[in-house]
Amino acid sequence: MSISNASFLQVSGSNIVDSSGTPVTLFGIGVAGWLNMENWITGFPAYEEGQRAAVGQVLGPGLRDFFFDRFLEHFFTADDAAYLASLGINMVRLPFSYKYLESDDAPFEINENGFRYLDRVIDLCGAQGIRTVLDLHTVPGWQHQDWHCDNPTHTSQFWVHRTFQDRVVNLWQAIAARYRNNPWVAGYNPINEPADPSAEKVGPFYERLVAAIREIDQDHILFLDGNRYALDFDFFGEPLPNTVYCPHDYPAPGYTPGSRYPGKHRPIHVLDAGRGLAAAAENEAYWDRAEVERSFLHRTTYMRETGTPIVVGEFNAVWPDVEEERLRLLGDQLDVFRKYNASWTYWSYKDVGFAAPLRLAANGPYLERIRPILDKKARLAVDLWGGDRRKMGHVLGPIHQALAQECPDWNPYPWGSEFMVCRLVLQILFSEALLPQFGELFRGMGEDDIDQMMQSFRLENCQPWQPLVDLLRRDIATRSPQSAAVTA
Repeated sequence: MSISNASFLQVSGSNIVDSSGTPVTLFGIGVAGWLNMENWITGFPAYEEGQRAAVGQVLGPGLRDFFFDRFLEHFFTADDAAYLASLGINMVRLPFSYKYLESDDAPFEINENGFRYLDRVIDLCGAQGIRTVLDLHTVPGWQHQDWHCDNPTHTSQFWVHRTFQDRVVNLWQAIAARYRNNPWVAGYNPINEPADPSAEKVGPFYERLVAAIREIDQDHILFLDGNRYALDFDFFGEPLPNTVYCPHDYPAPGYTPGSRYPGKHRPIHVLDAGRGLAAAAENEAYWDRAEVERSFLHRTTYMRETGTPIVVGEFNAVWPDVEEERLRLLGDQLDVFRKYNASWTYWSYKDVGFAAPLRLAANGPYLERIRPILDKKARLAVDLWGGDRRKMGHVLGPIHQALAQECPDWNPYPWGSEFMVCRLVLQILFSEALLPQFGELFRGMGEDDIDQMMQSFRLENCQPWQPLVDLLRRDIATRSPQSAAVTA
């Protein structure tokens, strides 16, 4: 890896600075859905391991491996790095699963061959002056309760079993040893969106993990997510040296089906103490720029009180349906970030047509082949992101009502009873039922067919959501025209 044209970034007070002490604003994007696959991004139902099993059941192990190898090859290339640089992006957040570096069949044994995926992106981005944040998005035992850590359940076992935690510590020591001398790596995001229901184990684990990384690497910035999906930071206490604390900023209109912006509506994460739909009216709120700012200030209380940098680890908007309103919401978020000197990372880079600046071509071979499942997923609202749960009211309504009557005080972690019902019924039960149908879509395909289909993910076969591309580019240019330049 060539490192001659870069220097380590460091934290200095409320700024991230280069080797000359000049503040650097990070304008980032998450290359999500790639080394950590997500259902709403690339179109499969349920969770990643279920997708792999369904494809393997139909194609067999050899073609299954070829299927995913071609996906990994085409999704991110040198052209992608050059395109991101042309927008002014100067940081890529790279989410990955532990399964590339360690097998559940051989815990604690590091698979050195798996580093080639990370190495390739770090090198491609570095050649364009873009730094990388390494984001461990899936850990053994699942650090939270949702699909995006490859969790087929609604529980997080990572906080229950010490062995899972030991494996992550061992894994990060291997990662730190490999990249400690590479300044193209901006830093490490050791665990994405932890959600410890007790809120008692996450703090001690972070202390242990940070100490283990610092035994090997004192130079890279640590980007730490708060508990409860990067919302709660108070447990950290005094800030650590060379550390950034990263909130994820998802205002309610951006993920609520049927939302308007500005407008009054009810968020999906209704903390209603188990009262179900009867609590709808009192949970409605009017969202406009002022409310977006108020929400941001709440999420960044810890950073502002401790005088540490604000780096928004994720933001996007899947809703409202009206494109102009969605862009207005995103524009208001960017205005707020600018006001408070916050770096940002958009989530994510490519998808099948929900929120990314690049979308797979609608008439491309991949989308054409999976269209039946995309249509059925939309009809059944099985994805949290992009699924309109109102379409399944005839299924969900009686369950909500029965629970409200029989278990009025049930308020499960982390978002309450209504959310839990949606998770269990739609995002697990119905979603898993679709997996065999997804696998069947690829029956009879050979290597040439698979490779041609997976080329749908190449940059030249994607279409920009131009208004969003222009919005991001304009914010970067307005804030710091030189921000994308590499500083020595």
